[in-house]
Amino acid sequence: MMKIDKKSFWYLTAKMDSLNAWQIESDAKTILTKLNIFDFDAKVATLSGGQKKRIALAGTLITPSNLLILDEPTNHIDNDTVAWLENYLNNRKGALLMITHDRYFLDRVTNRILEISNGNLYSYAGNYSIFLEKKSEREELNKALDDKRKNLFRRELAWIRRGAKARSTKQKARIQRFEEIKNTEFDKANDKVQISSASTRLGKKVIELENINKSFENRKIIDDFSYIFSNNDRVGIIGPNGIGKSTFLNICAGIIKPDSGEVHIGETVKIGYFSQENKEMNENLRVIEYIKEVGEFLKASDGETLSAAIMLERFLFTPEMQWTPISKLSGGEKRRLQLLRVLMSAPNVLMLDEPTNDLDIETLTVLEDYLEDFSGTVIAVSHDRYFLDKAFKKLLIFKGNSSIDYYTGNYTEYMDKCEIEKQEEEIKEPSKKDIKSNYKENKNKPLKFSYKEQKEFDEIDDVIADVENKIQVVDSKINSAGSDYELLQKLFEEKKELQEKLDYLLDRWTYLNELAEKIESAKCQD
Repeated sequence: MMKIDKKSFWYLTAKMDSLNAWQIESDAKTILTKLNIFDFDAKVATLSGGQKKRIALAGTLITPSNLLILDEPTNHIDNDTVAWLENYLNNRKGALLMITHDRYFLDRVTNRILEISNGNLYSYAGNYSIFLEKKSEREELNKALDDKRKNLFRRELAWIRRGAKARSTKQKARIQRFEEIKNTEFDKANDKVQISSASTRLGKKVIELENINKSFENRKIIDDFSYIFSNNDRVGIIGPNGIGKSTFLNICAGIIKPDSGEVHIGETVKIGYFSQENKEMNENLRVIEYIKEVGEFLKASDGETLSAAIMLERFLFTPEMQWTPISKLSGGEKRRLQLLRVLMSAPNVLMLDEPTNDLDIETLTVLEDYLEDFSGTVIAVSHDRYFLDKAFKKLLIFKGNSSIDYYTGNYTEYMDKCEIEKQEEEIKEPSKKDIKSNYKENKNKPLKFSYKEQKEFDEIDDVIADVENKIQVVDSKINSAGSDYELLQKLFEEKKELQEKLDYLLDRWTYLNELAEKIESAKCQD
């Protein structure tokens, strides 16, 4: 071990003080916890891909900088963590440059949008909502200019066809102008990508779950759950990471079996499954060959028959790209191609596991429009709040401890309901400040118990004992939880709530006993 003399020791200590280095570990643990990383001693090599990305995000956030650059920061984090990250970035000093497909996140964090379109870079002051308005204005202006150029082109083309010759300087200039107009690339911003909705017939019976139970690594994630998915259902599945949502989706698809219970899948059901994990692709295949493996033609809901080439073109794969080997595509392009392959199989039940990861906003908009016209059933795990709001009418909420709640409505409506319930709960249980205030008011009142106070005084010892017993039970669970960090976090939260309740009861006990003594003393004086 290297020895350090006192002078060097005090110098290094002072240097660490000046750099606020003692705070770094504490800040790092706080950010890791907020990103649902609880095992600080785990080796990174043993973690999942999503956990590694969250650790990389934590490392970026903890590093002091004037400019923070983030690439899809909301991928692989749940909705509560996204809300925390929004607040963190809004309170952070310094500039932020990021790429993201999360439209609510863009709306709440940014004050300028940079758009890359057709080889051009456009800058818009404002958040995502303002960007949409200004982009629409720009496209309308470009459309008007394009219409004028096209009309001019038609007139000049007619003049050229009449046999115009460059006899004079004026005619030479006009011919040159025609060539310039001919080579002009007209704005393509108004070309809307479309995917025709297509599915096979779906009968009345879709998927029925009957008393499903499932455990993973000795942790129960689904407990005696039953649900019937109906034709045309739009069900979004939400909850923290690692809680069993993808496992549940795999059970619904028949990919994995529950520990007990029954999964009944209708005879007419044809499932299209878009996995969170990128499936292995034969990268030697060309793009169009990959799609034709599923089908060369697709019959749309309006009766139109579409070839694989047309569908690819509608999904942003130009004719040139269609003959490109898959190995040449970017990660986002491969993900888009996989989604199209699922849709080309004409399923009548779509199962989507985090479909918005690695897809651009234009593709997401197309997918949302597709789902709106889709006549079958859609079941999706997602953390994208905008996507959940637009495409889903029902929610299954994974709460933890194998509990699954059901809600009819979209994500924002559900969160509004939770906020109202939270406020109502806060009103029911007075704070310590309220207790002290009540105590001061009561000092000037006649010294006697009200009926409610007398009842509370008679029962409070038993209530305190009950809460203390519950804390002991939670302590016992904490001691036996081992390295189950997700369970530990929930137990610590439960203990915190019980401790706050106990503190409140002890304050009440003190107040009631002091009041009882004063009442007794007043009686003696009388």
